[in-house]
Amino acid sequence: MTKYLSTEDLYKLFIQCNQKISTDTRKLENGSLFFALKGDNFDANEFSAKAIEGGCSFAIVDDEKRHDNFSIFLVENVLESLQQLAKYHRKQLKFPIIGITGSNGKTTNKELIHAVLSKKYNAFATKGNLNNHIGVPLTLLSLTHEHEIAIVEMGANHQGEIAMLCELSNPDYGLITNIGKAHLEGFGGIEGVKIGKSELYKHISSSKGKIFINGDDDVLLELSNNLEKIYYGASEEFNIHGKSYSNSEFVEFKWNVKHQSIYNEPLVKTNMFGQYNFINLLCAVCIGNYFDVSKNDINDALANYIPEMNRSQIKKTENNLVILDAYNANPSSMSLAIENFSNQAFENKIAIIGDMLELGDYSYQEHEKVVLQLMKSKIKNVLFVGAHFYEFKKMFLNYLFFINANDLKDYLLSHKIKDSTLLIKGSRGMQLEKIIDYL
Repeated sequence: MTKYLSTEDLYKLFIQCNQKISTDTRKLENGSLFFALKGDNFDANEFSAKAIEGGCSFAIVDDEKRHDNFSIFLVENVLESLQQLAKYHRKQLKFPIIGITGSNGKTTNKELIHAVLSKKYNAFATKGNLNNHIGVPLTLLSLTHEHEIAIVEMGANHQGEIAMLCELSNPDYGLITNIGKAHLEGFGGIEGVKIGKSELYKHISSSKGKIFINGDDDVLLELSNNLEKIYYGASEEFNIHGKSYSNSEFVEFKWNVKHQSIYNEPLVKTNMFGQYNFINLLCAVCIGNYFDVSKNDINDALANYIPEMNRSQIKKTENNLVILDAYNANPSSMSLAIENFSNQAFENKIAIIGDMLELGDYSYQEHEKVVLQLMKSKIKNVLFVGAHFYEFKKMFLNYLFFINANDLKDYLLSHKIKDSTLLIKGSRGMQLEKIIDYL
């Protein structure tokens, strides 16, 4: 009978490797524990021996032909073993974990909260976009006993995924940024998104934890009955309330605690573009205040935070000012970005809008809504990129349409854009950041 490595024995190897994990033979860390994961087009079992030769101390495989009981160990399923190891490790940690999900703004919220909490604590946050069934385990396994608090981002494109990630990470606190039209194909529509995202609330309810919630969001309030809440929003009845001021293209705001006026407080001037980011900033204030970060430290962290990873970044090129928001896009975030850009007092506004992916049967109607919104906006010059928008080329002759970013680059080589302010917004798969060098 085949004997598989137990989670407890796997944990001993993990500790022996000083909590170092490798999953890619192109990026091996010396002395690490290698997990031979499978993908649609690869099986890392084949590279387990190479991983050992490359400096890994041990390898975990689920192909009996590969294990040698010396440095390569057999489990029934490598991915499930990685997940169970992460769950086991989480149980050893005594500090609080904040779980974050939502249709828009997960990563922005995570980064802002991390910036604030780091003023007082040894805080850890999910790196990059490691927020799925592989990324969350890797995030958890990066935590050490030296950390004092962690923010774990959870992404999902179908129901049940958030519940599974909560089972692994067991968050003490929960935050759903919002419920919007993201991953409609996998969730089966907006009602499916509600069910999927609210799995975080269900976990917090069962574990007697607390949630941070935008008290002005009726959808979230409806989903959060019987939960202990820490509120943020516009009302002075909320734990943290604030007001945004449109003094520049960047978000500037004031905030204060429950029952106290906000108007004598200092104006926090941020580097965040887009008024839709105000509620994200206020959320970070709320969480920082709850965990006793001082008001000055909260304000300092938010004033000095610089957006990265193609999220609401302001880039000055030789010829133009570019607002780059091309990390992700769905109908909800696209509508907000267009509305915000339309209301800005920039001269010579141009929008470069890329396809929104993973919308399934909703794709045509949601892309059409975007085109119609732009027609009614104050943005007169629009360039659409992607096969979904290209379907409307013959219907909207006053706009330019391109199949992909490479076609747009070819156009920009012979049609230079100068002295303009551009919004670049689209799904990550459209790779719109590649056109920056041509602007």
